[in-house]
Formats: sequence, structure tokens, C-alpha cells
Amino acid sequence: MNKLHLSQIARHASLRQLQVFEAIARLGSFTKAADELALTQPTLSIQIRKLTEVIGLPLFEQIGKRVYLTNCGRILLQATRELFDTFSRLDMQMADLKGLKSGHLNLAVVTTAKYFAPRVLGEFCRRYPGIEVALKVTNRERLLERMVDNMDDLYIMGQPPESPEVVFEPFLLNPIVIVAPRNHPLAAEKAIPLERIAQEPFIMREPGSGTRMAIERVFKEHGIGLQVRIELGSNEAIKQIVASGMGIAGLSQHALIWEAPMGEIALLDVRGFPLDWHWYVGYPAGKQLSVVAQAFHTFLQEEGRHMADRRTNLFTNLYREIA
Repeated sequence: MNKLHLSQIARHASLRQLQVFEAIARLGSFTKAADELALTQPTLSIQIRKLTEVIGLPLFEQIGKRVYLTNCGRILLQATRELFDTFSRLDMQMADLKGLKSGHLNLAVVTTAKYFAPRVLGEFCRRYPGIEVALKVTNRERLLERMVDNMDDLYIMGQPPESPEVVFEPFLLNPIVIVAPRNHPLAAEKAIPLERIAQEPFIMREPGSGTRMAIERVFKEHGIGLQVRIELGSNEAIKQIVASGMGIAGLSQHALIWEAPMGEIALLDVRGFPLDWHWYVGYPAGKQLSVVAQAFHTFLQEEGRHMADRRTNLFTNLYREIA
């Protein structure tokens, strides 16, 4: 695929065709790409067929249910991502020229951050009404994949990777607490040792979750193993399972303030808890933040202090008999 061929592609392939191609290549599935792009599979197939005709070589091969790139497809994927990066830089430069009167902010957050991220974005949009915002809520593993692919402006998570290839800064406390059913025998006890907690069936987030990593680290440091009874990918599901009496769990305090099933969950007084963890905002090292992204980054640092005060007051009111 020489430069002449690439110039022909640039003239005859549409941006939509390249977006469809990139989504299929990234997700490894026509079905998943159609869902992400809100297209029907026949429309998706038509776009790829037209692009294949422009290229003159097959771009995908299917083995079982998985779609793989051909050699030609891998070359085109690299060129497509370079093209998208160019458009992204152009969009950023235009936004810089306009200041904060207009522009875009793409924010990706882990699932637990959904309890406060929309409120923060709402405040930011009220301050800068000309800014368009897109929020992606996903698990930690998928968020890290999005960061590698440079799909968003900023990322929020509770357990950032230890890597020189990313830049993360704390902006808000993220206390992790232990909860049980309201009628659990431990609900009335004080200074419960970790060894006693380890005797209870534990409801845990999925492997790779930042909350799970934090909890497991504490017990591992004390040489204590946990009896994980159920693994779930949703804080709401964990709260309901705990309320039903099937075990105890460790959750971010933020997940309890806004949507706890009141009267059904008790906060346990466990030695070493709450864990004083933080929420972090970050981006790939070397990434040039747009004016909008820089403004939101600064806004998070300012708003984090106010959120911490509001969270403390709410938590004290909701669980004052245990505080």
C-alpha cells in the first residue's frame, strides 16, 4: 500500500467507512461494532464492502465467531488511527482558538464513579454552557483499553496503573467501607478485627476492579484470605445481595451515599477501615490536553474539595448511629 494508493483511498473512502472499519477492528466483532455505532448490521456490512472495493484487498477474515484483520487490514488500521489523531488535533486547535465558548469533552470513568461524575459534569456545563460533553462509563479493564487507544480526553478511576506512560492526579477521597445486612450480628460490634471479617462470606466486585484490588491488598498484607462467595460487576447488585443476607462486602462510600437501600444495610466498624483511597483523573503521558480538557482538569481539583465536604455531611446523616 504505497503513498499513491493511500491518496486514492483518501479520495474515495468516506470517513464513516473508516469509522466503521476501526470499530470492527478494535472490537473484533461486527455485532459489537454495530451496537457501538448505533447501526444495523446490514448497513455496517455495506460500508465495509464499499471500503474493501476501494482498497482492492480483503480487510478481515473470520475464524469462528471472531473477526481478525488481514495484513492489509492491519496497515489500514494504523493509517486510519493516524488520520483520526490528525482530526483530533485539528479539533483541539480549533477549540483552543475559540477558548471555552465552544468545544468538546470526552470523559471516560469507571463504573463506581458514575455516582458523582454526572453531577460534576452538570456543574461544569452550567459554568461553560457552550461545551458539549460525552461521558463513557465502563469497567476498569475496558477504560485502560480506551486509554491505550487514546479514545477520550480524560479518565477517572480509583486505582490508576503504575506506569510512566500515564499521568494521574488525585482529586477526591474515595473511602472504602465494609457493609453487611442491617440485622447482621456484627452490625452492633465495634473495632471488628480483620480475622473476624474473613470468616464471613464475601460479595466481591469482578477481578480487576479497583475496589476489589484495594480490599484484597489490605487482607493480603495481614496474611488473611477472604471467602469470596459471589463475584458481581455491579455495585447495585452487590448492595441488593448484601441486603438479602447472603454476605458482606466492601464498597466505595460514594456507592452508598446516593443509592443505598436504606434500612437494609449496615456500615461495619472494622479495624483499618474506611480505607483512605482516592479518585484520580489522568491521561496518557505526552498527550496535549485541549483548553476544554485543561479547564475540566482544573475544575475537578476545585470541585473535589466541595464534594468531599458534601459527602462527609451526607454520610454522617445517613449513618450517624454508626459514625
